[in-house]
Amino acid sequence: MSELRFTDQHEWVRLDGDEATIGITRYAAESLGDVVFVELPAKGRTVGAGAQAAVVESVKAASEVYAPVGGEVTAANAALEAEPAKVNADPEGEGWFFKVKMSDKAAFGKLMDEAAYKEFVKGL
Repeated sequence: MSELRFTDQHEWVRLDGDEATIGITRYAAESLGDVVFVELPAKGRTVGAGAQAAVVESVKAASEVYAPVGGEVTAANAALEAEPAKVNADPEGEGWFFKVKMSDKAAFGKLMDEAAYKEFVKGL
């Protein structure tokens, strides 16, 4: 069972060994509305924790997606380019954005767990 962590910018991270899968939360997907375009980072790109890594556009707005953890991009979800609505249908599953080989595993532990994220969202 992989562990899930969250940021205050509404990204989620699922850790599997030293590889982190990153996407946006259900809250973010619902706030955006119907996603119509996703721009993903290139494989091999190095992203810093907290740095802009992707863009998601909906009928309402365009938003940056930040890397919750730093490292080298190992994969991008090409299925989203053909079918961006996957982000709305399954934001914390099939709608993942990219994967990163983490440069600092300790950064993962500093993110919110699910209970803390739910409390954070209640306050919004």
